[in-house]
Amino acid sequence: MMKRILDIIAVVAAAPLWLPVVAVAALAVAIADGRPVFFRQQRAGRGGRPFLLLKFRTMRDGPGSDLERTTRLGRFLRRTSIDELPQLLHVLSGKMSLVGPRPLPVKYLPRYTPEEARRHEVRPGLTGWAQVNGRNAITWERKLELDVWYVDNRTVALDLKILWMTVRLALSGKGVNASADDTMGEFRPEASRPT
Repeated sequence: MMKRILDIIAVVAAAPLWLPVVAVAALAVAIADGRPVFFRQQRAGRGGRPFLLLKFRTMRDGPGSDLERTTRLGRFLRRTSIDELPQLLHVLSGKMSLVGPRPLPVKYLPRYTPEEARRHEVRPGLTGWAQVNGRNAITWERKLELDVWYVDNRTVALDLKILWMTVRLALSGKGVNASADDTMGEFRPEASRPT
């Protein structure tokens, strides 16, 4: 309950900072890349319950890799994590928290091991332990391991540390891409787990 109260206080108190950025980003996407301004996708929340996640659209539709389809403005929005700011509305509604495992597509739910599925014991976050320890530059297995570590070790002090590290990483743009060629690929555990 304390975490939820702190989430609301922090988001409301910071509204004079993030609301203008969201407004300018929405206008920029509409002018530079057209509509829709937002990317919407079903993601798994606490307990695996689905919700419709909002982000600023950063890619064009059509063939090609994520990197090829990412717009010039989209690259900037991703590098600075501004594309994620609309999710602050999810924090206010209680679907997300400021800190927690990042919400992943619902289609991944049957792909987790029972241990990996423990990431859904808490609300998903705008940022998380995996994001400040490699973001998209680490393997899926490592990312999920870090998510579960957070579930087992979460404290207010750890959340504050993650938020501070997130600001530093967002300003540097490090770890956005998995490699020089693409963003994080789809989670396909059958490709790396022994059968």
